[in-house]
Amino acid sequence: MTTMSVSLRSIPDTQAAMGWAAGHTVVIDRPEGRAGGMGLGFNGGQMIALAIGGCFCNDLRYLAEALGVEIDRISVDVEIDLAGTPSLVTAARLTPLVTGRGDIAGLIARAASESTVASSVQRGFPVTVTTT
Repeated sequence: MTTMSVSLRSIPDTQAAMGWAAGHTVVIDRPEGRAGGMGLGFNGGQMIALAIGGCFCNDLRYLAEALGVEIDRISVDVEIDLAGTPSLVTAARLTPLVTGRGDIAGLIARAASESTVASSVQRGFPVTVTTT
């Protein structure tokens, strides 16, 4: 089993948060005017969509290398539906476009069935909150 961790901290003089893992950072905020948001970064729904799409892009690359498929270009659009209170993601749709040489359709189908984030979301997993 592999464990990954990230950290988030509030950004001074804003109500946004900076998240990081290793040397990579991202800003998380709410839309301007919503609960003190300043629109400085991605909101939670956008982060979920980015995680699903980003993981799919990476999985395409991993699988292409393993299968000997050459990728020239990847384009992935992700839409999510939110509903209810609290707001929950009720569906996600990926639209990939991959150009290259080899079995591109097979590559996309395999990535769809093996994507780490998409598979995790579909199966669900516990989220616990522990206070210190």
